[in-house]
Amino acid sequence: MTYDRLVCANCAAPVNEGRCPVCRANRERLQQENFFAGLSPMALIASLVVLIAALALLAHQTA
Repeated sequence: MTYDRLVCANCAAPVNEGRCPVCRANRERLQQENFFAGLSPMALIASLVVLIAALALLAHQTA
């Protein structure tokens, strides 16, 4: 889950704004837990395409 849709129970503000210490702590925790949370879907797709191309090239060279 990404933190951009979460609402803080302490201050009732979006967590990604970090208005209170609880928001800031949860935002930091979520960023550290989920490595791919900061990447856009297009960046994930592009990295997947590059990985598949590299694997195909490696398979072609070993055959």
